[in-house]
Amino acid sequence: MHLYLDEIDPGEGTDAPEFLIKASAHLLNQKGGRNWIPVIVKETGKNKYQVIANSFIYAIAEAAGLDRVWCIITDGSNETIGVTKVLAGEEIPKINLSKASRDEIKAALEYLVKQPDSILKAVKPAIATNRIDEAPREYWKTLDPIVDLKCGITKGKKLDALNQVFYLTPQPMPDTTTDIGVLKTMTTADLKVMAKKQGITGITKMKKDDLVKVLSKPSK
Repeated sequence: MHLYLDEIDPGEGTDAPEFLIKASAHLLNQKGGRNWIPVIVKETGKNKYQVIANSFIYAIAEAAGLDRVWCIITDGSNETIGVTKVLAGEEIPKINLSKASRDEIKAALEYLVKQPDSILKAVKPAIATNRIDEAPREYWKTLDPIVDLKCGITKGKKLDALNQVFYLTPQPMPDTTTDIGVLKTMTTADLKVMAKKQGITGITKMKKDDLVKVLSKPSK
């Protein structure tokens, strides 16, 4: 729809440099004043709308002094807003590390490493990918176990950077397992619960390493 600019709330706006906005607005006026890339909006009331994506286009139209701007009106749901922001390049898409393929993990790590002034620039994506892919990540509740993989990603800013591209949907932890990789991802409290179910005694004073050691032994 061709909506009046004064009917549209810019929403979060854009962080694009002022030069790009003004220079683009000048070009838009020179070339007919039609925004061939639409602004994505949601309806907020009668003849009232809010920008949810392509905020840069809206800013250009406003700077160009246009009365109207071509828009696509969406249903305004959270799912739609999320998708449109990603498609417009305004948000970074995330992948589910619990289920991601090796290639997806590698692509995500390479993206982070190659960012300007990346805090992960010293990380070797091939090594980190192999160790993360082989780990029991389907049970991870946080990204903290990555630190123990010794792949150059340490706790703090380096680990926090991974939140830009990964999220988790952990599976329930099994009632019993001897897989040391899985056991190391569990909390001390959860390990004690598992040990108690197996009838292991003396667990009250055991530390995490002790619990992992005793639980990783096959039952007789």
